[in-house]
Amino acid sequence: MKQNVEDRAAMLGEYIVENKATVRRAAKQFGVSKSTVHKDVAERLRSVDMGLYKEVSSVLAVNKAQRHIRGGMATKRKYEAQKK
Repeated sequence: MKQNVEDRAAMLGEYIVENKATVRRAAKQFGVSKSTVHKDVAERLRSVDMGLYKEVSSVLAVNKAQRHIRGGMATKRKYEAQKK
C-alpha cells in the first residue's frame, strides 16, 4: 500500500466508520499492521479531517468497550470445538 499517509489515514477512517470495523479488521483489509492503522486513525487523522477523527474515535471506543465480550466468546467457541 504505497501512497500518501494522509490519504491512507482518511481511507482507513472511512472504512472503520462505514463498517464499524475493528483495528484488526481494517489492518487485514488494507494489508497494513495494526500499529499502522492505530497510528493513522489516532494521530494522523486528527490533522487531516477532525470530523472523521471524531467519528472514528467513537467507533473505536465502542469496540474497546466490547472487546472483553468478544474475547470471552472466542474462548467459549475454542473450548466447545475441542469438546467435539
